[in-house]
Amino acid sequence: MGQNDAQKKRSGEPQDLSMPTRFSEIGERWLQDRRLTVKDSTYIKYEIIWRRHIQPALGQLDADAVTGAAVDELARELLDRGLAAKTRRDVLTMLRSILAYAAAQGWQVRQAPRIHYPRAPRKQIRVLSREEQDRLAAYLYADMDCCRFGILLALLTGIRLGELCALRWRNISWTERTITIDATMQRLRVLDGSGEGKTHVTISSPKSDASVRVIPMSDHLAALCRQMGQCEPNCFILTGTERYMEPRAVQFRMEKIARDCGLEGVHFHTLRHTFATRSVEVGFELKSLSEILGHADTSITLDRYVHISMELKRANMNKLAQAGL
Repeated sequence: MGQNDAQKKRSGEPQDLSMPTRFSEIGERWLQDRRLTVKDSTYIKYEIIWRRHIQPALGQLDADAVTGAAVDELARELLDRGLAAKTRRDVLTMLRSILAYAAAQGWQVRQAPRIHYPRAPRKQIRVLSREEQDRLAAYLYADMDCCRFGILLALLTGIRLGELCALRWRNISWTERTITIDATMQRLRVLDGSGEGKTHVTISSPKSDASVRVIPMSDHLAALCRQMGQCEPNCFILTGTERYMEPRAVQFRMEKIARDCGLEGVHFHTLRHTFATRSVEVGFELKSLSEILGHADTSITLDRYVHISMELKRANMNKLAQAGL
């Protein structure tokens, strides 16, 4: 489905529903169908996967020639190119979705072949120890500016990098002592004919409905916000002006701060992991924590972000001993 077809679909006009004969046609129609239903960032991810990985390997095949052998060949090629397991899994997952879409349209494709998904190794998640967290906080407090305040805010609330970059002072409520997360900033790539293209910064709604949320502030954080918040409502938190600071610039600042503090293996997302872990260590109720982090389900919070310290594990083991077990 080309651009004109997509416009026809939105307006209710008749569309060209002729049966595609090449897999490249199926992929293009799948992309255009998704363009109407997903966020721009998600669509761009799909388009990159299609143009870089699936179309070059399978696009010239007949619609019914994408067999299990062809899929296995693509999987081997992705592995030989040294792509990460997650990237290979994303490619194969999208391929399966395209095949299912074609079958649902009644097009002549083979029954979806069995796809063997690579398992990504579980990454060791970096969490600041309490001593490291105190060291970082002391550094940020010592010479506070807008950017350092934003980094401290992330450490104390667990907000994502894109959410912090899009946060304005109008999102801070002095009366309710809350922070409203209703936007995110990201750098997206606009592809050209070669499958590459330039990037640009966009501000849009957060990644999911659960990511739109209101975070209550502690007394200490509320007081700190009052101290820093002598700005117009439309000014960005990270700059104190109506000019934004994009995620790459914040990551660069975070790396420099980590080096100055003698913290190894620390990046911006470490702040989110650390906030979640500290919250669990002090007995935070899991459902509340999940909502503050912007997760749709508590299982995501437990699986991705909560990493119990050895001290807490030891304390829990001692509880058994105290109970005579």
